[in-house]
Amino acid sequence: MLDYEIRQPVTIDIAPRGSTCQWCGKPAGLQLTVLGDRYRNEGKYFCQLCAEEFARTVADTLSRVVTTEATIKTPV
Repeated sequence: MLDYEIRQPVTIDIAPRGSTCQWCGKPAGLQLTVLGDRYRNEGKYFCQLCAEEFARTVADTLSRVVTTEATIKTPV
């Protein structure tokens, strides 16, 4: 079964003062939240560079197309 939770929209807010980036550990300036994810809209803190990469990753999952190679073939 495919996990579609990352395909939900992302909200961007300002991270609380003193937060650190979840990916690189530098000071965080942004809080990104994937709406409807399994953590019930729990935001993650990112620096600017990591936030951009996270947003690209989410956007990439939205633009993917399922090909015939990726589908499960059932016997006839």
